[in-house]
Amino acid sequence: MTEPGTDQGNNPDNTDKEEELEEGSLISHLIELRDRLLRLSISVVVVFICLFPFSEDIFTLVAQPLLDQLPEGATMIATQVASPFLTPFKMTLWVSLFIAMPVVIYQVWAFVAPGLYQKEKRFAIPLVVSSILLFYCGVLFAYAVVFPLMFAFFNAVAPEGVAVMTDINHYLDFVLVIFFAFGLAFEVPIATIMLVWSGLTDTKQLGTIRAYVFLGAFVAGMLLTPPDVISQTLLAVPIYLLYEVGIIMARIMVPGKNIGDDDTEPESVD
Repeated sequence: MTEPGTDQGNNPDNTDKEEELEEGSLISHLIELRDRLLRLSISVVVVFICLFPFSEDIFTLVAQPLLDQLPEGATMIATQVASPFLTPFKMTLWVSLFIAMPVVIYQVWAFVAPGLYQKEKRFAIPLVVSSILLFYCGVLFAYAVVFPLMFAFFNAVAPEGVAVMTDINHYLDFVLVIFFAFGLAFEVPIATIMLVWSGLTDTKQLGTIRAYVFLGAFVAGMLLTPPDVISQTLLAVPIYLLYEVGIIMARIMVPGKNIGDDDTEPESVD
């Protein structure tokens, strides 16, 4: 004879209630995800609507580093019928996403944050803010430093008799790749800190692979930039320097995991 209550774990009613709770929780998460996606989409659309009347000015601003380096009398061209409209349109859309990035990141954070511990939240918030600022810095560095040097080099090595006339659509694709490459490269300190914080490595180990990181930085520069030494160097050098910055910041922000203390055995206690 079984004791009362011993079969409660197998009670079909309890199982049904647990399934209903899990289903309700899943539905509520999906609804919240939908609301967050809707809000971030609306934020991008609102910024786009405000910027669209200035789409031609925005394209001119983004194209200015190239226009400043073109030979006298040279201009950009459109090789497709719809390019004069679609290219500034797409450029404005990307700029809108760029400007609305803090709102986008906030919506993602608001969805993820309830599942984090308070300690994790205190650690993650500075990283989220820093990642946004570093991405902006990477894009600004590409626009203000890399583009003038890169376009000046390209025009200087152009053969005589070759008219330099860049297609506006190809230019848009080119600058987006460069912006993304440098924005991503400037996230290296965040990635370094996250590796140390997660326990996958420590700053002592990161310091021993500097030579490989230096080589990898130039490989990344080779893959993400045009095949010229200037562009590759302008990407590789910041990657390596930011890697060193990441190690320093990891020592400050994650002091318990930064010197390889796990390799030492604890003293025995009598």
